[in-house]
Amino acid sequence: MKPILLDGKSLTRDRLVEIAFGASVELDKGALKDVARAADFLAEQVRREEPIYGVSTGFGSNADKLLGAHPLRDELPGATKSGRSLHEELQYNLIVTHAVCVGEPMAPEIVRAMLGIRINTLLKGHSGIRVETLQALAAMLNAGIVPVVPSLGSVGASGDLAPLSHLAIVLLGGGEAFHEGERMSGADALKRAGLSPVSLSYKEGLALNNGTAQMLAMGVLATYRLDNLLDTADLAAAMTIDAFAGRLGAFAEEVHALRPHPGQVHVAGRLRDLLDGSTLADIPYHLVPKFRPWLPRSWDTPEAQALRFDIGWDWVPTDQRHGREKFYDRFMPFRGGKKHQPQDSYSLRCIPQVHGAVRDAVEQAKRVLEIELNAVTDNPLVFPDKQAEHVEEQVISAGHFHGMPLALAMSYVKAAIPTLASISERRLNKLVDPSTNDGLPAFLIGNEDGTESGHMIVQYSAAAIVNDLASRAHPASVFSVPTSANAEDHVSMGANEARHVLAMVQDLGKVLALELYTAAQALDLRRDMINAARALSDRTDAEGLAMKVSGGPQPGAEERDTFLAEVDALRAALAASEAFHPGHAVAAAHAAIRAKIPFLDRDRALDGEVATAVRLVESGEILAAVRNR
Repeated sequence: MKPILLDGKSLTRDRLVEIAFGASVELDKGALKDVARAADFLAEQVRREEPIYGVSTGFGSNADKLLGAHPLRDELPGATKSGRSLHEELQYNLIVTHAVCVGEPMAPEIVRAMLGIRINTLLKGHSGIRVETLQALAAMLNAGIVPVVPSLGSVGASGDLAPLSHLAIVLLGGGEAFHEGERMSGADALKRAGLSPVSLSYKEGLALNNGTAQMLAMGVLATYRLDNLLDTADLAAAMTIDAFAGRLGAFAEEVHALRPHPGQVHVAGRLRDLLDGSTLADIPYHLVPKFRPWLPRSWDTPEAQALRFDIGWDWVPTDQRHGREKFYDRFMPFRGGKKHQPQDSYSLRCIPQVHGAVRDAVEQAKRVLEIELNAVTDNPLVFPDKQAEHVEEQVISAGHFHGMPLALAMSYVKAAIPTLASISERRLNKLVDPSTNDGLPAFLIGNEDGTESGHMIVQYSAAAIVNDLASRAHPASVFSVPTSANAEDHVSMGANEARHVLAMVQDLGKVLALELYTAAQALDLRRDMINAARALSDRTDAEGLAMKVSGGPQPGAEERDTFLAEVDALRAALAASEAFHPGHAVAAAHAAIRAKIPFLDRDRALDGEVATAVRLVESGEILAAVRNR
């Protein structure tokens, strides 16, 4: 894997993901000159005894305390000298006392992304860190040392202080780290990698732990995973549309030109592409039979008897057509699986509006993340080249560590995730409910003996996840808890927000996997039911197909000839049709699922299959089958 060049200006989400998953980094030589200039400037100001926050003063509520020439306790009779200047003591203590996170360690890719972000922002040359310290941080990353960073402890201002201190403490030879998969002390990890601990100089502790790296890393990884899940959601929706023999007018280009939200327009176009080639979508209503339970007398050939269903229509008598003559001039008088209505339910018809709005939320978050990746987020900010009368104009205390831009962006995404999961679960529920699935069997199983549950409980699992996601969607960013003796009296909680989003993304994938798993079953049934009707029509006459039609007049009755003529027209239309199939992209996704999970012809244990469906979504295997077709 080619090293990623970091210069403080051009880091992208994609490059950070590469670093997160193993790429090494190189430091731009021009940027290092800016780094050295800022460090030299700070050293000169200390030599001149200028009061500078975080350099020659304490931090936070201790900002009004100026550092002396040496520790006061060194003046006691017989005292053992500390051997460390107060400037060094200040930076060292800042790291070791702030590394107090709790909980399970963050995943290695998150920690590596945090390291990459921190290195990049320090290369901007406004933080005062020395070149050799920054190079040591990069060497630690490149050596595969992953500091142990417990997951809980950041309030998102002053940045991610506690988590970043767990990164920095390993650089000092403290804390814990993973190296080659083994957990050990930070000192041992450095030694094993052939590296030495670092002693911090002016402002270096503050430069290392004052910033938004945790929330930014988690946000980038969350949106990276969401990119694939957004495409997966569109694919799952397309498969469900084909399984419903749905109507495509709602996705027409001219329709969405009238309300051109970018995400909405994009999703409508994707649905048109995914469903291209489908002969199930927009099928004439009368050609779609409805499910009937299989009986020994249902079919006329041994091959047909192997089917797990029977099919049928209801005939509309002529005396029920008055006032509707024009409609029945166009559509045959048979009620099968599809209702004679020009629009599907919201969970199908409004996919562009819902999926598109979620995409727009994610795109807004990406915009914020991309800015933050190349921003300076510590404090104070050093401007060594600025001409000024007083040092306060060159070392400026500000609030770039405050994570609210990221927190609110993550809040937006956090609200969007349950929305996408919810509409997916509603489509899944619609597929298994015989009152809404347009003529498919209840719970997508033949169940002729009344012993089978089919996909009934799959919907329960999806419903449980959707509820859990909705319960977690409350924005952390709206609830500040002041810290540092009220010196830091308004914080962002952006780290919690990003952590929630990253975890919620994984659960969103589970819901989409359950929809795909269920939609594949429904698609098989819909396709096979229509093609069974087509095959029967090809080998029989009107009397034979009439056996599948309820409500028709009996032989010898007055309207029998009219009935048979209309049945024959239905038979001819079915027989003249080519085999019905889904869109080309949907077919590729369906084949990828069926390569690992067979059709459910009768009840069996589903736990392993559900786990497989989840893995197929997590790995991107289903998407790859569509993209590589």
